[in-house]
Amino acid sequence: MSETLNADLKLSEDGPFMNDRQKEYFRRKLLTWKAEILREARETLETLANDNSNLADIADRASSETDRAIELRARDRQRKLISKIDSALERIEDGTYGYCEETGEPISLKRLDARPIATLSLEAQERHERREKVYRDE
Repeated sequence: MSETLNADLKLSEDGPFMNDRQKEYFRRKLLTWKAEILREARETLETLANDNSNLADIADRASSETDRAIELRARDRQRKLISKIDSALERIEDGTYGYCEETGEPISLKRLDARPIATLSLEAQERHERREKVYRDE
């Protein structure tokens, strides 16, 4: 994903948090990621449309149907990811990108670079996951 970003645009910690250069870096990173997902989705649809083979062997047919189901589930997860990417792009525009939804504190640039759709700081995410685990275990 990041290799397709312009070479002249690097993530820099210089200057104030979430300055224009950082916002542009993340905007491009998110848009590139979204474009890649959409391209993969088009390829999947083309493959599924062209794969109208009527396999005689029941095991081959079952395997093919399982493969198709797995691929469609993966595409559904990516559709949800696109929604999160769009939400992150909106947060860049409204000035809330990069700030933890729970604490309002800045999310580290390292975390955002690794997970540009993050909405929680690492500490808040860990607390959230611990609470989820407690509720699941009850």
